[in-house]
Amino acid sequence: MLVVIIVSWNVCALLDACIASLLACAPVGIDLRVVVVDNGSNDGSVALVHEKFADVEVITNETNIGFSAANNVGLRRAESLISPTIAAHSFVMLLNPDTIVHPGALDRLLMHILRDETIGIVGPQLRYPDGTIQPTRRRFPNLATMMFESTWLQPLAPNGLIRGYFFEDKEPNQTCDVDWLVGAALLARFSAYIQCGGLDATLFFMYSEETDWCFRLKHAGWRIVYVPSAVITHHEGASSSQVSANRMTFFNVSKVRYARKHLGPVQAWLLRTNLVFQHVVQLLGEAGKLILGHKRALRQARIAAYRQVITALATA
Repeated sequence: MLVVIIVSWNVCALLDACIASLLACAPVGIDLRVVVVDNGSNDGSVALVHEKFADVEVITNETNIGFSAANNVGLRRAESLISPTIAAHSFVMLLNPDTIVHPGALDRLLMHILRDETIGIVGPQLRYPDGTIQPTRRRFPNLATMMFESTWLQPLAPNGLIRGYFFEDKEPNQTCDVDWLVGAALLARFSAYIQCGGLDATLFFMYSEETDWCFRLKHAGWRIVYVPSAVITHHEGASSSQVSANRMTFFNVSKVRYARKHLGPVQAWLLRTNLVFQHVVQLLGEAGKLILGHKRALRQARIAAYRQVITALATA
């Protein structure tokens, strides 16, 4: 059995296309179950799924409880669907609603994970809507990586630091073991999930949860494998981009919490100090532009966002 869990929040049209592509690509000979966990959408998503996809189960949360917690709701539902007699040959998949599953993708992922019982998670090659490859392979971050990656300092990073983090030393069409994969589409062995547990919702509302999940699986002896022959289109950030300030806040806070959990309190403090400094510099830059009267509404919005991140980091 394969249970696919889709956590959705106000992306009705994308969710519609995602489910349709998923069902159209259902692997032959596999009992496919789809569970949508809706995080308090108000755009008609739940009604759409009920009306168009009768075989898709919907679990509704009254509010947005977060990406990690909602996926755990779906994973617990998968536990009730997968009986002990089939557990050893069953799988769970976390799939974002802003994805389109290409024909054969699920078959190739399942075929690869079935080849080797040491593989705990497989992930596809993700592509942007224009067809270009979306970088999804990662090595586990160290302090230096987290200080530079996805910040305005990234272009100044030491030579090779970011390139190594993003696996740019390996061809994008090469099947390979990785440390972790971007969580838009992760297919996991059910027994690996049972052994290591789900996402850490106590620390991660969203962001870094898949890094932590892969870390725990890999350190329990499971392999994480990138399978580029399986292709899924990913629109990226369709839900989180609706509230960009919150997205920035969750991203940075999760970085610090990941560092504290896996690198220790001293490195977490250094990272937090670095990120606060970077956002203070950005805030001052926007304040200067505001004083000069340049795009005042934009500057005010950015200042508010940077202040939100700085405040959140202070207690991360």
